[in-house]
Amino acid sequence: MKTIAVVGGGITGVTSAYALAQRGFAVTLFEKHRYSAMETSFANGGQLSASNAEVWNHPATILKGLRWMLKADAPLLVNPKPSWHKLSWFAEFVRHIPLYERNTVATTALAIAAREHLFAWAQREHIDFDLKTRGILHIYRSKAGFEHAGKVSQLLAQGGLERRGVTPSEMRAIEPTLAGDFYGGYFTPSDATGDIHQFTTGLATAAQRLGVECLFERDVQSVTHQAGRITIRTAHAGQSETRLFDAVVVCAGTASRAIAAGLGDRLNVYPVKGYSITVQLNDAPSRASAPTVSLLDDETKLVSSRLGEHRLRVAGTAEFNGYNRDIRADRIQPLTDWVAQCFPGVRTENVVPWAGLRPMMPDMMPRVGPGKSPCVFYNTGHGHLGWTLCAITAEMVADAVQGSPARAVSVPILRQRTV
Repeated sequence: MKTIAVVGGGITGVTSAYALAQRGFAVTLFEKHRYSAMETSFANGGQLSASNAEVWNHPATILKGLRWMLKADAPLLVNPKPSWHKLSWFAEFVRHIPLYERNTVATTALAIAAREHLFAWAQREHIDFDLKTRGILHIYRSKAGFEHAGKVSQLLAQGGLERRGVTPSEMRAIEPTLAGDFYGGYFTPSDATGDIHQFTTGLATAAQRLGVECLFERDVQSVTHQAGRITIRTAHAGQSETRLFDAVVVCAGTASRAIAAGLGDRLNVYPVKGYSITVQLNDAPSRASAPTVSLLDDETKLVSSRLGEHRLRVAGTAEFNGYNRDIRADRIQPLTDWVAQCFPGVRTENVVPWAGLRPMMPDMMPRVGPGKSPCVFYNTGHGHLGWTLCAITAEMVADAVQGSPARAVSVPILRQRTV
């Protein structure tokens, strides 16, 4: 039986391990934390959002970034301190602007395909992750934002997604608790929300039932290949351990760049920090005043998801500040203020802040498939859509390891260099 190592126990690592185990491989998953999904897969915005498939490679993004650079609470914040990594990433970001439409359509198709697998896995393995299939409502405060959304909707339609424009009165019929003045919105009934951490830990347990060996608290020190074999050296409880495998799938989030470099591949992943708050809905008025339909506010770039009866997750912002994991109060406050503005009946004195580093490629597309070595594979670089795309990219990378023909939905990505 072919032995496969999976590096990383977040959403992409666990889904990859599960998909590989379903194909009969002997899979070992390495995770540095005591549990799975303890970093970027811990407390994201919760949206399974094909409607958020628009890539960021657009001239308007650059103009907004320049305008917001010195504003501490801006949705997009770039630390002006230069580094070669940051400069090279932005140079490639600009170079991919001509592919904005193609990559948006491709991401939409991937997101739609991912839903089927994720929902099927959850049903098969009886995973409770606070799933809500009530759609996602995009809200717009200006005519310009609404009109741009109309153009994006045409691209989403090319990828197979239906979403419709709605008036302010229709918006409030969809989500009656929403307060404020809006120009209009777009509603995607087929989108959903759920708790990424609950799903990942549940699927990790299911993967173990399929025979996956999950090695937690293993800090991967090096991944090397020689003579068609993979060597992985880890540290655990002060001891070093070395193990051999037939192949490796790198799903290490922002650490994937360094691992790829050691394997002879270039993977220009940049850590883009996102923030979230989890509002504890401890009283009946707050629960009644909190939204049950997921929202995306275009102007503030914030999303909200109702997770069960007692939690409201609000997340967003993008901070280009290297591998900094600090939770800044001036970045959290706009999220709390947004709740008070849009849902004034929700009490916000009991809020849990969080920050995570999204592994983002310059073209906003995940890297899925083989590296230069025939025993090295990647499933990483999903950026802000890891939760949305994870199930299909796991199937894609498992197909690649198995040597199966590429799925039709993967062609837009796999025709490019994977690393």
